[in-house]
Amino acid sequence: MQITGVGIVIAGLLPRMAFAARNSLKSMRTGVQPNGKTRLVIETANRPSYTLVYGENTLTVKLSNTHGDKSVNAKLASGTLVKSISQTQVGDSLNIVADLKKHVADIPKNQIMILEPNGDNDYRLVLDFVAGTSGTKATAKNENDNATKSATKKHIIVVDAGHGGKDPGCIGRGGTKEKTIVLSVARKLRNALQSAGFGVYLTRNDDTYLKLNERSAIGEKRRADLFLSIHANANPSRAMKGFSIYTLSEKASDEEAQKLADAENAADKIDVSGFESFSKDIRIALSSLQQHAVAEMSEEYANGCARAFNRAGIEQQPGPAVRHAPLAVLRSTVPGALIECGHLSNSAEEKLLKSSAHQDKLVAAIVKSVKNYDFEA
Repeated sequence: MQITGVGIVIAGLLPRMAFAARNSLKSMRTGVQPNGKTRLVIETANRPSYTLVYGENTLTVKLSNTHGDKSVNAKLASGTLVKSISQTQVGDSLNIVADLKKHVADIPKNQIMILEPNGDNDYRLVLDFVAGTSGTKATAKNENDNATKSATKKHIIVVDAGHGGKDPGCIGRGGTKEKTIVLSVARKLRNALQSAGFGVYLTRNDDTYLKLNERSAIGEKRRADLFLSIHANANPSRAMKGFSIYTLSEKASDEEAQKLADAENAADKIDVSGFESFSKDIRIALSSLQQHAVAEMSEEYANGCARAFNRAGIEQQPGPAVRHAPLAVLRSTVPGALIECGHLSNSAEEKLLKSSAHQDKLVAAIVKSVKNYDFEA
């Protein structure tokens, strides 16, 4: 029997479709941090996906696919900018609204953390902020300065074509090999991103086998601003099709995400619970960055990429578009995502993925997502 996931097809198993469980609110609290910062902590059962909205003396945290709990009352510390906290259910989303004593500045990414479960705590979204003017209300001079900075800074993208060499990846019913499809997409993506003004490096430009830590090391060596690993999927259900996007997490968001991670990591038998294959510097950096700024930037990119795919009319796999899994290829200090372009195990999608026109469509959506990504935040 073969394991399901990236590059491997299961034979003889019953069809299974995994969906991420709906999230739920556990607690809310505030505290005072050094330098007069206010800390807002929102605890949820599962890893939260969020959006921040700044209002007139309000801060709204929109949690997607989350249901509230009116029995959860916020614990408010004295001396913070928060006067009160309320929760409002809006369809599948939960809005946490902090009523503030003053307007707050836009919160930089390095002041936003998602902490993994620890002891009696579940996932915690942690926001540290101060009073100030929103960065969106920049002066004309600042806007000009930002435009000049953006024009002179060439962001570096490392594009990783999955599998290669002795590892063919998954093989479609018509004999299509994943390693061939993703290399074609990666080359097209390199050319399109270079034309858009980005600096681009491929982890492989031919039918070469690379270990997963070698791939992530290229992102580190090139000092990449973004690492994109391109793949095609397989599923025991031949009817399953559509794209999905993964970011790194120590805990998989659902059963299917864990199976994918197990299969992908098995490509070179890296034990993702250990750091032995990575340098000491990377291990030290990962201990503090992985679940903080890097994770947040990766999540932001992945959500933007999913939106670009949806707007381009590219079919999405049932369930959440963005999932999380302990993928060794993403284990680095570079923000990144693993993009499953579709399912080779589905005959119709196998034909699509072989099509140059469909590959161009995938590439155009990815380029748009990179252009829309906020590298400077």
